[in-house]
Amino acid sequence: MESQALLPYFASLLSAIIVGVIAYLFFKTHTDNEQGRRRFLLHKETQSKTLPLRLQAYERLTLLLERIDPNSLLIRVKPIGNDLNKYEQDLVTSIEDEFVHNLSQQIYVSVEMWNVTRTTKNTTIQIIRQTAMNEKIESADKLREAVLNHFMGEITPSQKALAYLKKEIHQLF
Repeated sequence: MESQALLPYFASLLSAIIVGVIAYLFFKTHTDNEQGRRRFLLHKETQSKTLPLRLQAYERLTLLLERIDPNSLLIRVKPIGNDLNKYEQDLVTSIEDEFVHNLSQQIYVSVEMWNVTRTTKNTTIQIIRQTAMNEKIESADKLREAVLNHFMGEITPSQKALAYLKKEIHQLF
């Protein structure tokens, strides 16, 4: 008989537990949605502030790649004398200076883009040094001519890097 008297209490308790669980799930879902909305709005606001900085970094890298391209580098950095080693060092120093001047841009571009930029710099320096070690090259003017001939009809490392840069920028939009 007591069990029949407890039956309404258990029914009421079961109803209260069901309502409590439903309320908990409703508020948890609502809170999660609110958090997601806030995170999205924060991301959207951050994106609108960082996009101009990222585009500026890509512009700076474009200038860097253009300036270390052998075709423009050899025109811009002219030999002062006829000393082959001095001219080789001037070219390498110019490339390194350009690169160091733009080191901070790596925080705004992808790791892949920065690796492409660094590889381009190293490849260009390597080609200049290898060309200068050729026994037939005896003067600064011969070095200029040999490096230009090396890239005649060939895509330079800078041009390859610029193509990659353009592809990456198109992925932003």
